[in-house]
Amino acid sequence: MQISGRIIDIENQKIFKGEIVVEGGVITAINEKDDVDGQYLLPGFIDAHVHVESSMVVPSEFARMAVVHGTVATISDPHEIGNVLGVEGVNYMIDNGKQVPFKFYFGAPSCVPATPFETAGAEIDVAGVEELLKKEEVRYLAEMMNWPGVLNDDPTVKAKISLAQKYGKVVDGHAPGLKGDMAKQYISAGISTDHECFTAEEAADKLKYGMKVIIREGSAAKNFEALIELMNDHWEHMMFCSDDKHPDNLEEGHINLLVKRALAKGINLFKVLKAACINPIEHYGMKVGKLKIGDPADFIVVNNPNDFKVLKTFINGELVAEDGVTKILRVENKVINNFNTKLKKTSDFALEAKGNDVRVIEALDGQLITNELSHKLKTNNGHAVSDINDDILKITVVNRYENADPAIAFIKNFGLKKGAIASSVGHDSHNIIAVGVDDDSIAIAVNMIIEAKGGVSAVGGDKSMIVKLPVAGIMSPEDGYEVAKQYKAIDKMAKELGCKLNSPFMTLSFMALLVIPSLKLSDKGLFEGNRFEFTDVFKA
Repeated sequence: MQISGRIIDIENQKIFKGEIVVEGGVITAINEKDDVDGQYLLPGFIDAHVHVESSMVVPSEFARMAVVHGTVATISDPHEIGNVLGVEGVNYMIDNGKQVPFKFYFGAPSCVPATPFETAGAEIDVAGVEELLKKEEVRYLAEMMNWPGVLNDDPTVKAKISLAQKYGKVVDGHAPGLKGDMAKQYISAGISTDHECFTAEEAADKLKYGMKVIIREGSAAKNFEALIELMNDHWEHMMFCSDDKHPDNLEEGHINLLVKRALAKGINLFKVLKAACINPIEHYGMKVGKLKIGDPADFIVVNNPNDFKVLKTFINGELVAEDGVTKILRVENKVINNFNTKLKKTSDFALEAKGNDVRVIEALDGQLITNELSHKLKTNNGHAVSDINDDILKITVVNRYENADPAIAFIKNFGLKKGAIASSVGHDSHNIIAVGVDDDSIAIAVNMIIEAKGGVSAVGGDKSMIVKLPVAGIMSPEDGYEVAKQYKAIDKMAKELGCKLNSPFMTLSFMALLVIPSLKLSDKGLFEGNRFEFTDVFKA
């Protein structure tokens, strides 16, 4: 195969007219050539940190959608399915991804379960981590969320980090807000990246101590605007990622959108592309081509360097996307799961009033962090209930691995005026999480998910809707574009019920993420993330 155009040589920072020759999936020659058309050729994009599970489709379907946007590879953290099914779940992701021409590189989850303060479906212990790190497809120890364990020399944490070093694999970080001496200590333990920086000051601090910073722009957490100016000086130590990308957003775009936005900010073309195409390969030791002779033929064709419309995507010399249409064929996707709770009654979600004021989780649009508020309790027949006028709604987390009483608290900023929404995508342990204005609606939304053994649901009046996610209760085995269509419909319904959040179900999924401050809810109760301990719903 020969393909010609204006070749973007990122490492030598030049653009020249030429032709690429591909034989057996490898670039065998790159020749300068005057008579070429106007298209541009460059290495493919790489998502430097993503939970494929959050796209709600299995890896093979994620690949079919991502290649359309010029993505040729991902650094994928299978932490989500790990919390449901352990090592078996990680192996499922690896095996499923191998069925398609896309370059998935996975991590060995470091924190499964994420905390002892929630019920997970599985554990990946030190032996499990070593089993995974031995695999060629596993390139790193996935995000070390237990930063207190790192700072306090927790023996299990140290053992996992030592195993990564033993097998010559890097360690990803996860330490939102960590700065100064604590950041320096965390990094010196061998932590190489962080995608959780939400201020430029924090990111600059971590860069100063030798850490690589990954700019995240996903469906819920959006840190691009806060961090992008750092790329002017630190492009060699920065990358792009989505972290969590819901199916409707993946259909719209991927890393290509961040490239376009960075260029619109005036960041130098070669600096942006170094971060988007080259740095992940070098950091993680990926077998992905950099548009050099002898490299795998992983590259993309775009119309011009201004708007970066992706015309074609090649992986190992195979055309996998053209003119916005995927060329990757669908494969058979088997279903594995771990879902064992029984249907709930309306009365299960009643909460006896035990005080006049309650602690309230304040959800923040576009952020994983939350605030703690205080609100005067509204009651009905001695029970605490939602206050629609002040947007203080009931939130619940239901253990999906065994029968147990639901945990119940209150939350602000979901804005529902009627009904409820629920999801079994609830980071990190993926119990069922729901927000609603009344107990009947909450029970209906939760039970729809239990009956389907996974999904996202919405209930309002006589209308109900569910997107079924039977693979580990967090993914669909169906066509990714069909899942995106269903998700758009249920997202629209949630907003018709009154929700004002940009991505209601993505935000909902993070309200049980205990490792991100400040106030969250697990299946075991209300949790204060700054002190890392449970707290009461009712204030003394």
